[in-house]
Amino acid sequence: MSGKTNLEPPREAERYELVAPPAYCFEVDRREFFKLLGAGILVMGARKSAPAFQESGGARRSESLPNDIGAWLHIGENGTVTVYTGKVEVGQDIRTSLAQCVAEELCVPVHNIAMVMGDTQLTPFDMGTFGSRTTPTMSPQLRRIAAAARDLLIGLVATQWQLDRQHLIAANGKILDPETKRSVEYSALVKGQQLTQTISAEDSFIAASQWKIQGQSLPKAGGRDFVTGKHRYPSDQKLPGMLHGKILRPPALGATLVSLNAQAAEQIPGVTVVRDGNFVGVVAPTPEIAARAAKSILAEWKTESQPSSKDLFEYLKNNSDGSKDESGSVEKALALSDHRLQQTYSVPYIAHAPLEPRAALAQWSDNRLTVWTGTQRPFGVRSELAEAFRIPEERVRVIMPDTGSAYGGKHTGEAAVEAARLARAAKRPVKLVWTREEEFTWAYFRPAGVIEVAAGLRGDGTISAWEFHNYNSGEAGIKTYYDIANQKIEFHPTRSPLRQGSYRALAATANHFARESFMDELAHLVKMNPLEFRLKNLKNERLRAVFEAAARKFGWERTRVPGHGFGMGGGFEKAGNVATCAEVSVDRTTGKVRVVRVVTAFECGAIVNPGNLRNQIEGATRSLLGGALFEAIEFENGRILNGRFSSYRVPRFSDVPVLETVLLDRKDIPSAGAGECPLIGLAPAIGNAIFDATGARIRSLPMAPNGLPANDKTFARK
Repeated sequence: MSGKTNLEPPREAERYELVAPPAYCFEVDRREFFKLLGAGILVMGARKSAPAFQESGGARRSESLPNDIGAWLHIGENGTVTVYTGKVEVGQDIRTSLAQCVAEELCVPVHNIAMVMGDTQLTPFDMGTFGSRTTPTMSPQLRRIAAAARDLLIGLVATQWQLDRQHLIAANGKILDPETKRSVEYSALVKGQQLTQTISAEDSFIAASQWKIQGQSLPKAGGRDFVTGKHRYPSDQKLPGMLHGKILRPPALGATLVSLNAQAAEQIPGVTVVRDGNFVGVVAPTPEIAARAAKSILAEWKTESQPSSKDLFEYLKNNSDGSKDESGSVEKALALSDHRLQQTYSVPYIAHAPLEPRAALAQWSDNRLTVWTGTQRPFGVRSELAEAFRIPEERVRVIMPDTGSAYGGKHTGEAAVEAARLARAAKRPVKLVWTREEEFTWAYFRPAGVIEVAAGLRGDGTISAWEFHNYNSGEAGIKTYYDIANQKIEFHPTRSPLRQGSYRALAATANHFARESFMDELAHLVKMNPLEFRLKNLKNERLRAVFEAAARKFGWERTRVPGHGFGMGGGFEKAGNVATCAEVSVDRTTGKVRVVRVVTAFECGAIVNPGNLRNQIEGATRSLLGGALFEAIEFENGRILNGRFSSYRVPRFSDVPVLETVLLDRKDIPSAGAGECPLIGLAPAIGNAIFDATGARIRSLPMAPNGLPANDKTFARK
């Protein structure tokens, strides 16, 4: 390997938040204008604004990565191995599994590894922590670095001892000669010096079948600090002399500021009011004073009529265009089919609802900016800050303390930009923490969507034609993994009435909900067992394996209890394979739906940390219970109507079913990520189980926000 490498695969197009225009366009004062341009005459022309992601979103340059060992890894004189990566920790425990990868290849105890993550001044460039990319991209990169360092150290000792390197091995942080028992520690070899050598052209990875550290369920790195409260999240950061900020928000999305009277706020001791274009905020000694000052500002806003959640799905259908992927002759195959079926499914906007809302602490010093903030894209936020304040990226440092969850919702740096603008005005460090209502209203949402599916079948249950249209929600997981000769698959982008963007698994949850629900309907149409029907139309051995494993563990063929139903769903996403079986109960009197038991079979290649993987899978199941049963954003004329936990139902402890997980460890296949794929089978499994229990087919999420209507038709199968 020579030169530099670029690890990252292409970004998915439906990450809408990354192509949105900047949240703020700050004005340039006279001094800054001449500092930027110097003296002389400037002729300016208007140009069409390019997408923010391409212009300044962090991956616009497709930055190559350094190829020298020292940029990624440093061995200290005390034996500690410090590893640098731009990936970040948002609860998925990648800090532990990446440390395992390095420890395995470098042959050191894992407790000797110290991970430095998400610091744009210290770590190599990284596009961001999303898309289940950390394990398949950063893990092999760090393994490559560690293996190169191991080989380098062996070479150094071979030269010093005048031995053939084949006689030496690396173990427990030492190079040793097994024959003479002579050894030397890594720290004594390098003496704290930087390893400047480049990575070799050939990988010398330890085979997965020979792993001693990878493949083990090691405890979470720094786990004690999280459970004792010692860990400092972004919202816990403090600096001497810091002030607190608050932003004046419009009453509705899309509102524009007409007039402003901030006299009352300016009269409060210690308060500074900052207005810059469409940005209005206050700085104060305490969060309480800042909130009171912002509330005292008199503002007049202009709002326009907008769609509401009540007519959302009709709006999406009527405001779209499409891109097509077609093979075979769908129309002809449909016409010749023995059975035909067509259905429509829908998913609403939902909120990320992270435990920790957005937060940032900003400090300016000598025209250099440092921001501590919770983000999945530190380098992307660095670019946003540099663009907003018209300074080189080299003068901006973004530090990401391990943050309180994200789910794809913390790709953009609004809070960081807001805190930095207030800090520049106050000439003091400023901390800004969004309220829960701000998080619900001003963050982007998982895209809503309408999905239309049609299929034709032969008499023996073979699917002969497949037509699939997704309006707005996205293309992730849109292609069917079933074996169908004639297919027409089309995604229709739409002018969204709400700000929308990445959500864990992107549109794969919506597309799998529609596809796997429809597969159940097709199975019942031809009177086949849903498992048998899927396997008949599925050749992919990895997918067949997880469906069979989940059904076996679940006891798919066992007798149902009255009032209970069984359902399944599954699929393939981000190189992972999942099958989910769910058992639900429906109360005949109240219509309340309860998920009783969920069995998930999952395969993502060689497993790095089984305990962590199990946590990922079960955490995904708990998370998507809300999207399947309860969660939906309600809005009207740009106003979010249920923007707080008291009115936005998320899963509770009492909602969590019995969770059982089957892990299929394929050491012959490279490891894939598991942050997204485990979600995709749950919603259809629950919907199919509700049908099995009641005879009611629910084709829109959430399926039971207030229970099912208790009528004779609903409980026909009771």
